[in-house]
Amino acid sequence: MENFKRTNIDQFLDNSEATKSKSLLSSAFGWMFLALGISAAFSVLFGFNESLIAYLYNVSEDGRASLSILGWGVMLAPLGFVLAMSFGWQKFSFPVLLGLFIAYSAINGISLSFIFMAYKIGTIYKVFASTAVLFGVMALLGATTKTDLTKMGSFLMMALFGMIIASLINYFTKSPMMDYIISIVGVIVFTGLTAYDVQKIKNMDAEFSGEGRAKIGLMGALSLYLDFINLFLMLLRLFGRRD
Repeated sequence: MENFKRTNIDQFLDNSEATKSKSLLSSAFGWMFLALGISAAFSVLFGFNESLIAYLYNVSEDGRASLSILGWGVMLAPLGFVLAMSFGWQKFSFPVLLGLFIAYSAINGISLSFIFMAYKIGTIYKVFASTAVLFGVMALLGATTKTDLTKMGSFLMMALFGMIIASLINYFTKSPMMDYIISIVGVIVFTGLTAYDVQKIKNMDAEFSGEGRAKIGLMGALSLYLDFINLFLMLLRLFGRRD
């Protein structure tokens, strides 16, 4: 009789922990989907509106296009938002952090509008669908696997920094082969980071409560958003046909 009661209690506690984990993951995914929606709306708004996107670049007399001051701001501002949120999330209140997150999503969406000038619409839709499927599979793996992905995450982060350095070098060398290799490595890195970040969010569930829990859910959403967007861009560079 005592064993039966003890088993029921254990099952109740297990279910309670699972519910909490799902709640934090649901919060992170909810904010991520909101950010993706905002980014998609702004990218389409600017990508299909010539009067708006004209503010982002200048055209010289010989027909060459270059980024305007606003264009450079749109391209560089997302990095500033990510750094501000990453280093200041503990100091910021949740409303401030949420405001930064939404503003970042909008500005990053504007910066993504340039892909409509470089790739065919059908290609963008196909790559986006492929990204959603791949991201979903890896997110499910990260949420359900019993394997500790910490070591894999550390390796992937080192590979990410190496990829960033290689991208900076290739910005000047403009090697097509290097660009192809970076895209392949990028797909592998962000595919793995998706599973790693989902598991990390799940494992952090018991460490926070109250506003801290809300903020960590938002920061988790930022990580997942970055994984999705970068995976999409890497796949687009790898398989997309330029218009």
